[in-house]
Amino acid sequence: MNTLAHKPIAVLATKVWFTNDMLYVLLQDGREIGVPLLWFPRLRKATKEQLSSWRLVGNGIGIHWDNIDEDISVSALL
Repeated sequence: MNTLAHKPIAVLATKVWFTNDMLYVLLQDGREIGVPLLWFPRLRKATKEQLSSWRLVGNGIGIHWDNIDEDISVSALL
């Protein structure tokens, strides 16, 4: 029996946005994912200004907020 070697493909984010209770991430392959802000207490308590000051790290493998000291791995959202 032969098996193919599986090389993990990095899941990369390109955009982040919020609603009142959700965090949304647009992935490089076109998928959109949404997760409840309840999962991230620092994000849930942040102001709209603080939420909007995100930046992608590692070419999109993660999201970072300097002003609230929060980091999220995109693969962890999946």
